[in-house]
Amino acid sequence: MVTHFRYARHTNNLQEITDFYIAVLNFKVLGSFENHDGYDGVFLGKEGLDWHLEFTSDNSEATHHFNEDDALVFYPTSREEYSNLLANFKAKKVNQFDPKNSYWKTHGIMVKDPDGCPIIISQQKVTRGV
Repeated sequence: MVTHFRYARHTNNLQEITDFYIAVLNFKVLGSFENHDGYDGVFLGKEGLDWHLEFTSDNSEATHHFNEDDALVFYPTSREEYSNLLANFKAKKVNQFDPKNSYWKTHGIMVKDPDGCPIIISQQKVTRGV
């Protein structure tokens, strides 16, 4: 059984990506490395959870082809956390986008990270009180 999850992505914007996930989504740096076989990287997430995001960079060009249905989906666990995220979007002037998927038009808010990856902040657990 898989008990841990890591989403890894190469980027040309390592510092900008790191700053975005920390300042906008309230993630923490869980670890980092420099010049590991030519790569620099950072692990971002929330402490005590069994998942994190890994972003790496090197001298090669990262090319991404996200489409409208590719998205990272995050589920705030309280109204306070959800409200804090919305306040961060406003304070950092993060644009919201209209998701293609009608489910997320009703049940979430979509933004994009500095690489253009769609991020959905779900309202489901907040409205259900779970």
